Amino acid sequence: MKTPNYFLSILVIVSIILSCNSCHAQSSHSPPQNDFLQCLSLHLPNNTGISSVVYTPNDASYLSILLSSVRSLRFRSASTPRPQVIVTPFEESQIQTTILCARENGMQIRIRSGGHDYEGLSYTSQVPFVVLDLFNFSEVAIDVDQKTAWVGAGAIIGQLYYRISQTSKTLAFPAGACPTVGVGGLFSGGGYGPMLRKFGLAADNIIDARIIDVNGRILDRKSMGEDLFWAIRGGGGSSFGVITAWKLKLVTVPETLTIFSVGRTLEQNATQLVHKWQYIAPNLDEDILLSISIGPVNSSGAAGGGKTIQANFNSVYLGGVDKLLPLLEQSFPELGVRREDCTEVSWMQSALFFGGYSIQVSPEVVTSRNPEIRSTLPITRYYFKAKLDYVQEPISIKGFEGMWKLLLEREANMGELLVVPYGGKMKEISETALPFPHRAGNLYKIQQLAYWEESGAVASERSISWSRKLHDYMTPYVSKSPRASYMNYRDLDLGVNNYNGGDGKTSTSYAQASVWGLKYFKNNFKRLVQIKTKVDPTNFFRNEQSIPSLYSKSSSKNN
Repeated sequence: MKTPNYFLSILVIVSIILSCNSCHAQSSHSPPQNDFLQCLSLHLPNNTGISSVVYTPNDASYLSILLSSVRSLRFRSASTPRPQVIVTPFEESQIQTTILCARENGMQIRIRSGGHDYEGLSYTSQVPFVVLDLFNFSEVAIDVDQKTAWVGAGAIIGQLYYRISQTSKTLAFPAGACPTVGVGGLFSGGGYGPMLRKFGLAADNIIDARIIDVNGRILDRKSMGEDLFWAIRGGGGSSFGVITAWKLKLVTVPETLTIFSVGRTLEQNATQLVHKWQYIAPNLDEDILLSISIGPVNSSGAAGGGKTIQANFNSVYLGGVDKLLPLLEQSFPELGVRREDCTEVSWMQSALFFGGYSIQVSPEVVTSRNPEIRSTLPITRYYFKAKLDYVQEPISIKGFEGMWKLLLEREANMGELLVVPYGGKMKEISETALPFPHRAGNLYKIQQLAYWEESGAVASERSISWSRKLHDYMTPYVSKSPRASYMNYRDLDLGVNNYNGGDGKTSTSYAQASVWGLKYFKNNFKRLVQIKTKVDPTNFFRNEQSIPSLYSKSSSKNN
């Protein structure tokens, strides 16, 4: 990756600002997107035609490019607000131009890496906006000797995993499960995955980054300073600028890992097993993750026929089966895991397993943003609404039975609890080390998901209402003051900022943003606001749940 060229950056910035002021003098009454496009056409580098990186609704390929990374079916309908312009840069200079032209012409920017934002904030807005789609920034460069990698912010984690696996059998990176998630958003929000108990979050293993700030400056860790570098690793990079690349510290894993998945229904003692799991999984050796997915399934063996609840215990162990089985026999014999339940795999195959693929498929499948072989993960196949909680004290059997009752209101496979234990490395890291504060004191996190297949407002509202009902039921059993959540599982029900819409407001008070901000970041939220105020005082980089600036009134003379 290149070293930032500050002199060139300043020349570009000055040139754009001077010419945009001239544009406003000549066309002060034209729509902002027209002035924005004129600004781009004047200042995109001569070797790049505007037609190769800029798309408007009048272009034939506009819709396909927009929808190619809209991962949530809820936001694919024609009624979803769409951008006036999509910019797909190849070079950082094109991002500089986009930021400065947007500032001068009253256009918000939404930054998209993989398009997995749970509330669609990387590609929707209620005001005139531009999508800055980074899919061309997908280079992965690995230094095996140094055990590091630079990865472009537009890469998906499947591309990163595959590239690492083709370079080394014992290097890996602790990030997420779904292969099409973009590293730009995942890492900047924290990024947890199957190895979090051994190595922590993705953000815990980032050692440098490149970001373009509100003034168009290209900064690395040294030039941005430690405060901003802290903020973008867990505090949401899109609040502070456009991250173009991350430098990762790779981790070392054995050549052989072991995976298993065993299912238990209510009739097979699932309630008691889940209850006991709470006391075991967070305290297991850090080399093992034992998570659970729980939901309604059709079953002829259920009482009276129909549906039952099934808990699938899914695990990866950083070692061979001969070491895993004695560990499980000693700690959780009731689960009854047998040798034939287990499969020894490479790290790349374990990534396929957690990504919803057979370990027999070619690992190259995860390099595609829109793979021909689809993942079995429900979140990639259905409409969905998600909520998240942290559990700090074991839940009673009665508490779980109430959850089962609500899950059984859903059709088979259309409701799910995803339960991931903490402990290990996660409890060793201070809650102020990064903006992500959910460390020691949490037994596990429990994601609550409603899925549905039918399009339309009625079906959507029915399922979203159910998710809220389940979330309300969870209240006595989860963290309090604040009731914590995770930014990468964004939930606008928690609260939203003001935006430049019907009320004309662009500023958001600290108190208003704290309603959701303290849930995501706890006491780290105050430091995030202070850093935001310093690096983006006019709050140009904003959305419904972006970190607010204390002093912002408007992000430009046109907003």
